[in-house]
Order: sequence, then structure tokens, then C-alpha cells
Amino acid sequence: MLASIFFAGGNPFFAGIFVILVLLFSVLITLLVSNILGTTILKGIDSSFTLELPPYRKPQFTKVIVRSVLDRTIFVLGRAICVSVPAGALIWLLQNITVGDMTLLAMFSSFLEPLGNIMGLSGAILAAFLLGIPANEIVIPILLMYYSQTGMLTETSNMMELGEILRSNGWTIVTALCAIIFSLNHFPCATTLWTIAKETKSIKWTLLSFLLPTIVGVGICIIVHFIATLF
Repeated sequence: MLASIFFAGGNPFFAGIFVILVLLFSVLITLLVSNILGTTILKGIDSSFTLELPPYRKPQFTKVIVRSVLDRTIFVLGRAICVSVPAGALIWLLQNITVGDMTLLAMFSSFLEPLGNIMGLSGAILAAFLLGIPANEIVIPILLMYYSQTGMLTETSNMMELGEILRSNGWTIVTALCAIIFSLNHFPCATTLWTIAKETKSIKWTLLSFLLPTIVGVGICIIVHFIATLF
């Protein structure tokens, strides 16, 4: 979406090319960070990983449906609900509780503003990312809620209208680029963190999974913003 608005002029072909370049950049970052981890905290003898494959059988339609619905859909939705309901309540309270002339969300955004400016973003954008931890898809709706000062999550299906809203609230090409970079390199969503905690049974590795990509994202955004200010 940001690629189409700020870098491709609404042309889907050029937007697709830009997204491909961004994905290749993310692969490069992944390989680089993996190499650093392999020579530092994960240094040592390579461990083997054995994955047992089940015997091949003719699929049974009813069992496939039941297993998919019960073991996948309901389980994942149940876990998402446990995360999204408290998060939704928190977002609503932050936007609807006012202290003086400012909502709690505005105060939170102001607190994050110095870090946001260094990263080429803003306090409001960082607040949206943090409050969007239940699902990355709600980051833009949270921003629109903040910009429009409504009491609920807001969406727009018109790309041009969305672009005008973002630009009128200070978004530039650099802002969009840093937002794209940070969306690729920041903490996983809450459901993923929950799964990591369950699989590793370790708070340490769960915190590392939260902090490592976030630190990488913050660092890259700061570098990109600094280079942009030079030109």
C-alpha cells in the first residue's frame, strides 16, 4: 500500500517491483543477522534437526475437514481472541480517556516522538506499531483513528484518500520508506510470541525474539533517516 502511494504513483507494476526489492532486502537482513548470531550467542557445534515424515496415505475428506477446523482454525482463532480482546480494549481506552486536553493515546505518542523523529517516523506511528502487536494489519487503522480523532479503528478503501490523509499528517517519501523498513524488521505479533514462548518454554528466547528484530529495525531506520537528511 505504501509502495503504491509513495513510490509507484498508483501503478501496480512498479509497486510490485518495489515490494520485490523490499523482500530481497529483508532476505539480506535475515542472512546477515543469522550470520552474526551464528558467530556470537549461538556459536558452537551445529545441531542436527530431524523431522519425521508420516507415512503416505490416501486422504480422507472428512478427517481432513475435521482436523483443519478443530486443530487449525479454531485453535488459532481462540489464541488470537485471547490476545485481540484485551488489546482492543486497551486501544479503545487510550483513545477515549482524556487527561486535560489530550487523550492517553496522544500522550503516549508525544512520549515516543523523540525516538520516532530520529527514526524518520513519528511518535504516532511508533505508538500504532506498538498497539498493533495483536496483528500488524491494524497499524494503519490505529493511525487513521489517531489522525481523525475518532473513538474507534478507522479504515479507508480509497488509496488516493489514504495518501492525502498521510501526507497531510506529515508523511513524506522518507517516512514511508522507514515505515516499510520497520514493518519488515520489528517485533512479531502477539500470537507468534505466544507460540514461541510455548515451543521454547523460555522467557529469554521469547524476549530475544521480540527485541532482536526491533533493534535491527530501529537501527536501519535511523541510518536511512540520517542518510536522507544529508541529501
